[in-house]
Order: sequence, then C-alpha cells, then structure tokens
Amino acid sequence: MTTNGIVNGNKIKHKVTAIIQVRMQSKRLPGKAMLNLCGKPILAHVIERTKLIEGVDSIVVATCTGEKNLPIIELAHSMNVDTFIGSMENVLERYYLAVQQFGGNHIVRITGDNPFIDVDYASMTLSIALESGADLCALTNLPLGTAVEVIKRESLEEVYKMSEKPYHLEHVTTLLKEHPELFTIERHEVDFNNPYDKLRLTVDTIEDYQVASILYKNLYNGKPFPIIDVIHFLKQNPKVVLINNNINQRPYLHSEYGHA
Repeated sequence: MTTNGIVNGNKIKHKVTAIIQVRMQSKRLPGKAMLNLCGKPILAHVIERTKLIEGVDSIVVATCTGEKNLPIIELAHSMNVDTFIGSMENVLERYYLAVQQFGGNHIVRITGDNPFIDVDYASMTLSIALESGADLCALTNLPLGTAVEVIKRESLEEVYKMSEKPYHLEHVTTLLKEHPELFTIERHEVDFNNPYDKLRLTVDTIEDYQVASILYKNLYNGKPFPIIDVIHFLKQNPKVVLINNNINQRPYLHSEYGHA
C-alpha cells in the first residue's frame, strides 16, 4: 500500500521501496544467496519475508554485473520482483541508481543473506520512520541479521554525493551514521529478551549456514516464523548457538575493495 500524508491541506503519496542487495561473489561463502533452506534458496526466503512487511509498495533485488548473478535475476523474476544490475564494489551507487529507476520516498534496506528478518519488527521500523520523518531509522536490541534500516530518499541521495571512502560505498549508510549533526537518526530500542549475546542470524559463513539450516528445518512450515520462535527453539537446543558464536562480525570500517 502507499502511505498517504497531508501537507498544506493536500494529500501526498509516499512510495516505499524495499531494496534487497545481493550478489553471488561473496568472499567468505560464495553463492550463499542460492543455498538451499527447506527447498528454497536463501534469497527466496528473504523476498518472501520482504513481501510481508506492512507498508512496502515495491521490491527491487539489486545485484551486480556478471553471469554468476543470473540465478539471482531469474529467481527474482520468478517471484514477480523487479531487478536492478549495477556495480559490484559500489553498493551505495546500486541503491542510488535503483531508486532513480524505480522510485520511492522511503527505502527499506535489506541484505540478501538475512533469511531471519522479522516481518513484524521490520513493519514497526517502517512505521516509526514514516511517523518520525527521520533520515535513518532502525531498531536496536535485536539479534544480528533480523532487523532492517529505513532511509529517506533525499538522505540517500545526499549520502551518495558525499561518500568517497570504500567502506562508505560498500556499507551504504555508514557516512550517514557518522554525521548525526547533518542527519536525524531514529534508533528505537525494542524490549526483546535475547539471552544469547553472540547470536548470529545472518549467513556469512558455512557455520552460519549450518545454524540457518537447523533452524529452518525445525521451524519453517511454509511461511515465515518470528525470531521469538528461534529463541524458544535455542533454549531447548542450546548447542546450536555454539556452532557459529565464534564468528567475528566484520566492522563497518571494513571493505573488501579498499581500506578505510
């Protein structure tokens, strides 16, 4: 649906576009987007969850050039989702150009290796972003890999013009976060009881994929499940957490294509 607002007595329409960044050329786990989880590629689950985020009007899978990414494009089209093909190194440019082509007043940023995005919390993030008018909105106190970011189009365009360092271009929103004097950032802490400080619900490594496979095998019944179900399962099966809890998340200053 399109979110309506009122300015000077006139109704305006705000289009919300979800952009899923994904490629097959991952350094640590190549081809992870198409790895199988319960008979579907990881990316299919990400798209499935994105479609359920309340307030999203359109979805774009933003991938990069190269024949290796053809399976991503084919999958997106089979799920009736638009695609954009851009730079491998400059992910920020991918977002910028995708917005120029497909539009959107607010952009929901999603990564294709996060098959545990929580639909309800993502919907909450978008609702807060639209209500607050912040340049960037995100929820905190959620497990890694379960949250999304919402960015105003104007802010994304401004950041694109300002960014120069490799890690700015790769991680999309870092420059914005580095300049709270220029941008309004809404970080909303949710009351979520997570007893596992190092819980990783993303797929960056083979260990992450092993955890994801176990969780999907036990929790997926044809539709997305919330992260509270993951917590309940892990409390009954605590050894699963140990599989990937020694993986260090790369800092935002890291870039595969250059140095900060």
